[in-house]
Amino acid sequence: MNIYVSNLNFSTSGESLHELFAEYGEVTSSKIITDRETGRSRGFGFVEMSDDTEGQNAISELHESDFEGKTINVNVARPRTERSNNGYNSRGGNGGGYNRNRY
Repeated sequence: MNIYVSNLNFSTSGESLHELFAEYGEVTSSKIITDRETGRSRGFGFVEMSDDTEGQNAISELHESDFEGKTINVNVARPRTERSNNGYNSRGGNGGGYNRNRY
């Protein structure tokens, strides 16, 4: 089960997140999402648990609980969707160019 955790303290580490969820079952991975440019935490992360029942129990127990000075939100992670490209090349094809139908 993949779990989304938001409103994390910016100093929270993947290890401390792992330890928090390990109290509820086997954690297969934990990751804090960081900003690409600065490397700083973006205040959310993901935890993967091997057992769905344990994962659901962790969600129930930890949602809106205090962790490292912040009230965290814990939910089932939604599948990742494709990112929008802000309208660039939105018509498909092989991109770029103008007046492509010119002979």
